[in-house]
Amino acid sequence: MPTPPSRAKQTATGDTPKRFVFVLLDKFTMLSFSCAIEPLRLANYVAGKPLYTWKLAGENGLEATCSNGATFKLDMGLEDIERDDVILVCGGIEVQKATTKPVLNWLRREARRGNVIGGMCTGAYALAKAGLLDGKRATIHWENQDGFLEEFEEVKLTKSVFVMDGNRLTTAGGTSSIDLILKIIASDHGSDIANNVADLLIYSTIRTDQDTQRLSIPTRIGVRHPKLSQVIQMMEANVEDPLSPADLADQVGMSTRQLERLFRRYLNRSPKRYYMELRLQKARNLLMQTDMSVINVALACGFASPSHFSKCYRSHYNTTPYRERGTQGPTPGTGNRLSI
Repeated sequence: MPTPPSRAKQTATGDTPKRFVFVLLDKFTMLSFSCAIEPLRLANYVAGKPLYTWKLAGENGLEATCSNGATFKLDMGLEDIERDDVILVCGGIEVQKATTKPVLNWLRREARRGNVIGGMCTGAYALAKAGLLDGKRATIHWENQDGFLEEFEEVKLTKSVFVMDGNRLTTAGGTSSIDLILKIIASDHGSDIANNVADLLIYSTIRTDQDTQRLSIPTRIGVRHPKLSQVIQMMEANVEDPLSPADLADQVGMSTRQLERLFRRYLNRSPKRYYMELRLQKARNLLMQTDMSVINVALACGFASPSHFSKCYRSHYNTTPYRERGTQGPTPGTGNRLSI
């Protein structure tokens, strides 16, 4: 690896390295974890001395297995740590099951000591379950947002790539850990070192906490039509109380017939069908991510009748809501969805 040009231009804030404690929950996501720890390693390389150290921790103190089956040897169990340590909880699939009482008790204890605590990917669920995100802004992977919103109403959930609210940090998963750690490195040691780390990672676009995690609607649907995007945005914002096609058309200044033609032309389905698919997708998320009753899931997705909900769900997914939940295993909750 070539020597970075700014290696001699470090602006360190002190001689004592900052230590990170990575808490690896069972079935944590490797990508989110590796995207957090590698920038720390590269920051040390760029600076030519240790700016950061880290330990791997977990409930059993021996090893942790990530969602792809790889196993990591742990340095420690859930022991007392120094007040200056930064705790990053790495979550993945089945995070509700992995968020055990010992984990919650340890997080609450360390929070009382004033530690900075973050949640990587679905690790935000563990922080919220411990009550550490009450009244704070936070984020979680977009696929887990529906269930999170239902369970933690006191958390100000955003769609940002990452969020820093006081001494609480959360990321949306995937490569968003890189953006958070680069932000920390820049704050600790200056933007030159952070930018050099990004270059070594071949990371050409550093995102901020103002960037959202999902692609824009035109990019997602593969169509750049402002009124179509506006209508879909309204649909996504009004799932519990669906708007009629007439209301949607009126708000974008067109007739219902024009709206129908617009959806047929670009999405090969009617506005009503597209809206129904959005609602059923949210319903599936809630069934697989929460322990909400099927009736409450139906109401949350704009279905006044459970029987109508079941009929629509069967037609779209070829199974009933009750069987859908049953096939996902015995542990309902946020963690049942696959996280990146």
